[in-house]
Amino acid sequence: MDDRKVGVRIALGVEYDGRAFSGWQSQPDGNTVQDALNRALSVIAHEPVVCAAAGRTDAGVHAAMQVAHFDTTARRPLSAWVRGVNAHLPPEVAVVWAREVGDDFHARFSAFSRSYSYFLLNHPVRPSLLAGKVGWYHAPLDAGAMREAAVSLLGRHDFSSFRAAECQAKSPEKHLQRFDVDEQDGLIRFDLTADAFLHHMVRNLVGALVYVGSGRLSLDGLSELVAARERRRAPPTFMPDGLYLTGVGYPETFGLPSCAQPARLALWR
Repeated sequence: MDDRKVGVRIALGVEYDGRAFSGWQSQPDGNTVQDALNRALSVIAHEPVVCAAAGRTDAGVHAAMQVAHFDTTARRPLSAWVRGVNAHLPPEVAVVWAREVGDDFHARFSAFSRSYSYFLLNHPVRPSLLAGKVGWYHAPLDAGAMREAAVSLLGRHDFSSFRAAECQAKSPEKHLQRFDVDEQDGLIRFDLTADAFLHHMVRNLVGALVYVGSGRLSLDGLSELVAARERRRAPPTFMPDGLYLTGVGYPETFGLPSCAQPARLALWR
């Protein structure tokens, strides 16, 4: 009889409040989402577990829908990978679904798109109830100009001007498929989808649009900035507080539940 254990691969949908963590990726101090999830999964599996994610969010960045996967020899009902794991997670992070997948699935490399939302409070006074949940800019912004600027960035471009110096992506060329700007009662929402994003790309794009909305950068200036492909010429990286990973696109053949979850705030109707 062959007593060898056969491993399985499990995909997870995960949400978290990024304020409590030093980002997604594991660090020596253990204060990351990946570290917390690895510890909880290992308790349920009764063996060491290391998970991988679709995207490595920075400190302070939230996720309405992160997708991760892990391998294990443990056989558990799918509910154990949700409710059981959640019982061992801090309150700021939760698994929302689990599915068994084939070993050809990879949370990062199987994805064909990622989506983010950024919430920006445009108000003279900094937020308190929404502190850490929204970005903030004190002076009036022209949402119409920002919307026009966002449209000009759609398509495939070299986004080097919006790339962090420590970015490890092989190519700066990305296809920005969606960049919507909406405004309600002083709360501006940016929704973006691309095949992939460079490190800090969303926050840098939001920072550039804030310059456009405040009149410090023209549409022609934005086009010149894209063409320059130099990060040092671009506006500063905007704060992480209002950024949410909201979805990851996968082929339907993997049979996953919906991997998109719009971020919602109490002030957004």
